[in-house]
Amino acid sequence: MIDACSQASKPLLSIDDALDRIKAVVNPVNGTEKTELKNALGRVLAEPVYSPINIPHDRNAAMDGYAFASQDIADGQAFTLSLAGISWAGRPFQGQLQPGQCIRIFTGAVVPEQADSVIMQEHVQVQDQTIHFPAGTRAQQNVRKIGEDVKQGACLIAGPKKLTPIDLGLLASAGIDKVVVKRQLKIAYFSTGDELTSLGLPLEHGKIYDSNRIILGGLLTDPGYSVVDLGVIPDNKQLLEDSFIEASKNYDVIITTGGASVGEADYVKEILQSCGEVDFWKIAVKPGKPLAFGKIGQCCFFGLPGNPIAVVVTFHQIVAPALRQLSGAPSFKPLRFTATCTSALKKSPGRQEYQRGILSQDENGEFFVASAGHQGSHILSSMSQSSCYIVLPEACKGVQAGDKVTVEPFSLLL
Repeated sequence: MIDACSQASKPLLSIDDALDRIKAVVNPVNGTEKTELKNALGRVLAEPVYSPINIPHDRNAAMDGYAFASQDIADGQAFTLSLAGISWAGRPFQGQLQPGQCIRIFTGAVVPEQADSVIMQEHVQVQDQTIHFPAGTRAQQNVRKIGEDVKQGACLIAGPKKLTPIDLGLLASAGIDKVVVKRQLKIAYFSTGDELTSLGLPLEHGKIYDSNRIILGGLLTDPGYSVVDLGVIPDNKQLLEDSFIEASKNYDVIITTGGASVGEADYVKEILQSCGEVDFWKIAVKPGKPLAFGKIGQCCFFGLPGNPIAVVVTFHQIVAPALRQLSGAPSFKPLRFTATCTSALKKSPGRQEYQRGILSQDENGEFFVASAGHQGSHILSSMSQSSCYIVLPEACKGVQAGDKVTVEPFSLLL
């Protein structure tokens, strides 16, 4: 697709083609480590985990009530049983249940071998040590069977998988205290530009505070990543090249912001060509066209644009999928669905555009989206107020209020 804002006649690389190119040259990192389960949240499981036990380990009650043997049911009629004892969670009934007897039982408590049914406590009447069961009492209900969830020897989690709190709970239920995970992906990031001022310093005329490194630091917060902030590097070609080469020796990934455009002080592409290789530069995305991807030795390099919204968009759409692949985590497509746009949106054909939107849902379950305001790639305030991207394809020439659009919620991104 030819970008109307570009002077070049060469088509820009589509976002799908850019992702395909990255996928073709990026390989997951080698190396694993064993970690305690309590430290494994968000890490990528490296090998399958099998259950050493049945889950549940014992037959147990699904609710508070009374456990009894189904042969004591009186042909659908009401009946009575004598109370023989109690089974508590963690303290099973120690006796042997005899015909005509039942026991008080609590959720999760072991069901005696002689019993096969549990009735809810609300359905019986208690008179001293006699329990009155109603007509129509059902047999073989409210009892969790041994291995009903997981059989001994079954695979709990196959991997590779980014471990969630629920995964940790499943593993803990089988008594697993350690797992083998992929090693952390080593990532270095820094900003480039003479105009940048670090936080805590007075802002001089013509300077701006460096918000990009703060944004990247947040976006890179992940247990599977070991991340280092290398600060701000001024627009000095030799200093930038030296920094790139040195970082490439110690990290799997380098991410920079700024210096990837076509200005006289934008050296990223030139340096990457000199000390490494450029796989692509410029993509058909707005905001975020001047994005460079390549390698310096075995280190992957992402040169992101300098405008903060372009940093966020290119990170979400390009960098994040690449980092998942590098870390060994399974890939996934972002959640997208259709909503009615309540705002008119301006757009020129040529690039796939990610506008910021505010998503809502009415009482009938219908989705609506409104523009979050000014869409300039330097406007962070509208991004802060947004809850989704409005994804407009390359050929789109604008949107009228009432048109259907594709939205991508931030819930899985931010």
